[in-house]
Amino acid sequence: MALDACGLVCKYTLFIFNLIFALVGFAFLGIGLWLRFSESTRGIFQIEALNSSVFVIAVTVLIALGSVMLIVVAFGDYGACNEKRCALQVFSVLLTILAVAVVAVGVVGYSNKTEVGLKIAEFYTSMYTLYVTSGDPVIGATLTFIHKILHCCGVTGIPLVEVVQHTCPAAKGLLERFKMDSCPGTIISVFDSRATLVMGIFVGTGALLLVALICSTTLSKKIRASVSSPQYIVLTQSTSVLANPQPPQHGFVSTSYPYPDQDPVVFTPLPVANLPLAQS
Repeated sequence: MALDACGLVCKYTLFIFNLIFALVGFAFLGIGLWLRFSESTRGIFQIEALNSSVFVIAVTVLIALGSVMLIVVAFGDYGACNEKRCALQVFSVLLTILAVAVVAVGVVGYSNKTEVGLKIAEFYTSMYTLYVTSGDPVIGATLTFIHKILHCCGVTGIPLVEVVQHTCPAAKGLLERFKMDSCPGTIISVFDSRATLVMGIFVGTGALLLVALICSTTLSKKIRASVSSPQYIVLTQSTSVLANPQPPQHGFVSTSYPYPDQDPVVFTPLPVANLPLAQS
């Protein structure tokens, strides 16, 4: 079915959005599953007293969030690429739930910024301890990412004595060669002093989900319009012959010859008009 320019823009916008969403979802799910079933962290989930720890809750959230994101991507890609309204409607409902949840998490996090900062700092300390005791490469890569994003170095902030010094970012000056910010303190200060920025990130993510929701709704309407619009079939001499097979004729020849020397008269058939296809 043919879509207009607006429908095509929405279709390819959804495709790009789902591609980015799928990459983030795979990252969340992969990290969560690794932390859940890795030999160095599997024992934590088998201890009942630690089931309510920040580390266990964070890993569970990563797995659940990655799974939900991939489910949303599956419906979105199937609906956009195959122009299926039912899949797009499910995709729109899931996007609405995600957008509301993201904004709600941002507001709750902003109102409890000190407590959230402490919980995330505790999660970082758990990751740090696990890496020091096990040397898990995935946990090491996660620590490296956190250190570069926050520009901090371990729990001490002293590169010369820090156990995970190789995961710390490069020093920007002479002073940072001897002392950098510790990551737990940096995490708490970020959530305390930049809580508005953190909430803005959540609200911005919700706005992106809203844009995808608008594109999905618009594409669904365009698909419905293209399906319900009248379609026409052009009847030509060849199509009429296919519909009613008859012996090939090039015209109607008069076989009456009033004059023996006169050539036969050939009548050319009239052209067939274009008729609209009956709607069911």
